[in-house]
Amino acid sequence: MKRFSKILERVGRGAGRVVGTLYQAGRDSIDQVLKNILPFMAFIAFIIGIINATRVGTAIANALVPLASNVIGLIIMSLIIGFPLLSPLLGPGAVIAQIIGSLLGTQFANKALPLAMALPALWAINPQVGCDFIPVGLALGEAEPYTVEVGVPAVLTSRFFTGPLAVIIAWLFTLVVY
Repeated sequence: MKRFSKILERVGRGAGRVVGTLYQAGRDSIDQVLKNILPFMAFIAFIIGIINATRVGTAIANALVPLASNVIGLIIMSLIIGFPLLSPLLGPGAVIAQIIGSLLGTQFANKALPLAMALPALWAINPQVGCDFIPVGLALGEAEPYTVEVGVPAVLTSRFFTGPLAVIIAWLFTLVVY
């Protein structure tokens, strides 16, 4: 009987530890959401609202769409959108990429732009992806200030250089496909 009692005691302690760990993980998750994620979402919603209300996104998109007719224009578009000081502002909610993508989509559908430019255009409008979330991601990971100081410019700069490379690779791929 004592042996059975000890087994039950061990199982109870183990279950208590598991439940305690899961409970604490839930508390930590809710705390993280309330402190970091919800304020970031509110900020992004605010930025998206400003971009949409002021029509800045539409103006930028209309200015960039003519570049989509050739690979050099797409590389220039990628450099503009991926510019390290501009990409965190263009990134939230991918508003600019959505607007440019919609405008380009209609141009491809109307056959005003060659279909072979569709894949390179996709990569040209997306070098800013993730650039708005890098500081938040580092903050969520509770990174040291020096890590943020070095990490944010490193990611922004790398996206600036890899964006045009992605356009060139996509263009070379379309040469084989089309």
